Parts: sequence; structure tokens; C-alpha cells
Amino acid sequence: MEGHHLSFGAQALRYFRREHEGVRRAPVGGPAAWRGAELRDRDDWIVRLAPEQIDELDAARAAARERGLSLASLDRDGFALPTLGPFLAGLARELDRGRGFVLLRGLPVATWGDDDAALVFLGLGLHLGEPGAQNPQGDLLGHVTDTGEDAARPLVRLYRTAAHIDWHCDLADAVGLLCLRTARRGGTSRIVSSVAVYDELLRRRPDLVDRLYEPFALDARDEDGKGRLPFIPVPPCRFAGGQLRTFWHSDYFRSAQRHPEAPRFGAVERELVALYEEIAGDPSFVLDMQFEPGDVQLVSNHACLHARSAYEDGPTPAEKRHLLRLWLSLPR
Repeated sequence: MEGHHLSFGAQALRYFRREHEGVRRAPVGGPAAWRGAELRDRDDWIVRLAPEQIDELDAARAAARERGLSLASLDRDGFALPTLGPFLAGLARELDRGRGFVLLRGLPVATWGDDDAALVFLGLGLHLGEPGAQNPQGDLLGHVTDTGEDAARPLVRLYRTAAHIDWHCDLADAVGLLCLRTARRGGTSRIVSSVAVYDELLRRRPDLVDRLYEPFALDARDEDGKGRLPFIPVPPCRFAGGQLRTFWHSDYFRSAQRHPEAPRFGAVERELVALYEEIAGDPSFVLDMQFEPGDVQLVSNHACLHARSAYEDGPTPAEKRHLLRLWLSLPR
């Protein structure tokens, strides 16, 4: 691919290349072990962009357009952010080593229009890390909107529907969502700390913790379009250097059971998945966000899980929910 972008496969391999020293049998704690109940009445996780920061983004947007740069050819030099760039590098460190999420607020997406908002979003990503493709076709930005596909079909990607999406992680160090337009009703973004979930599971059922470090079969959902790779063995947890890194996708863990050659779920696996999801869904652990147009949510796929409530679009284009999604590999 042109520009500073990773392929779908390279990004997934980098994400799963997690160092591991051994099973953590004591609470992990730290800034990533937050609980939603502690953050709901605070706003220190919201960064409101200042007018001069918006001006700097707009200047970079105009310069990139003048040079005729496309999404695929854009690189960091082609989207220069002399003062905002170091600030974004600090946010990348917060994603990787701090709380694990942040909400940027204030991009003038209505003024820019969808195409220029997409260019700015990718430009921001280039100063946070390395953007990567979200499918084998090489798409750098995903369009999270209801295309009318049937959510009940097993191979339909739920982000292309208005259905509820359960707790999961994406195949990149971090995921960014830029809100262009909101739905008429619903579509709440939900995040939870996978570190806090782990610590609580350890408190309740220490006998189940070891199983988190052994592989689960992850359904590939025919991602290559040829069915050559039915599932991938992935251990949910890795621990090294005092840091827990978690990948979780219980829908895909469960649906992998449709493949006869996949390892079977036993009593331990069923009990573990049920308890993990019970803790993740506990209202005291969950932080809900209702996006506004121009919001950018950035979430670590190592330290957080994310989900979404179902939504209902209105009859006009202005009431049709539309987010842009960006996958990033972060500096380590």
C-alpha cells in the first residue's frame, strides 16, 4: 500500500504479538483498571480541542488537498501538525500505558464535509500511530452505518447494521471512531476496562484465571472470502512488564464452534465466558458515551472492550447514524 499504512494481515500479526511472562495471579490495578461508576461524573477523559488546534488541522487539510493527496497516499509529512502532533503522541502513550481511552471533541465535520473530515481523521491517526487496513481489500477507513444487511446472518459484519454489538476488541492496538452524524435514537457507545474485569474475575474465581492464557478458537468469519482459514487460536490474555493485554470477542469464540475441527467448549470455557461477560456488563464497570458530531473516540484494544447499543435511524440523511472507523498500531 502507498503511504504509511499497514496491511490487514501485518496489523493483526502486530496486534497479537504480545509479550508474555506468565499468568498474573495478583490484581493488575493501575490507571487502566478504572470503573465506569468512577468516571461518569468526571470529564478529565474528554479533550475539547481549542480553536488554534482546529485551525492547525484545517491548515493541514487544505495543504493536503492542494497537493492532491488521497487517503492512500497521505503520510505524516503530508499532514504536518507542528504543535498538535506532539500532543497527539502524548495521547497515544495514554492509550498504550495509561487509562486506555480518550474522547476528543470539537471537529467541525459539518463545515468540512464527509470527505475532508475523513482526510483529517486519517491525518490525526498518522500522528497517533500507524493506520492499518481493516479488511483484505485494504480499506483504511470503515463506514459504521446501517446498510440494511440482515444482522441475523452469521457472516454479516454487525457494524454494517443497526443491531446491538456485544463486547469485543478489534484487530489493532487501538480503534478510533469519528462521529459524522448520530441516529435518531440509540447507538450508545459502551466501553469497559478489561483490566478491571480481569481483577474482578480473579477476586471471584481465581481457579478460572489460568484458562484466559490458553487459546480460544476465534472464528475467521470467512474474512479472506475463500474459507481457507476457518478459525485462529488466540489466547485472550498476555501479561508482561506489569501490563495486561487482553483480546476478547465472545461472539466469535462461540461461533467458531460451528467448525467441526475447532476445539470444543467444555464446562470451564462456558463458565468462564459467562462470568467474564457478566462482569463486563455490570453497570458499575461500564462507561457509556453518546457521541456528538465531531467527536473522536480512541480506545485501546489491549486495555478495553467496546460494545454498542442498537439504534434507530430517522427518515432523513441528517438522522442516519454514520461513523468513520480507524485502526491504529501504536508505538511500543
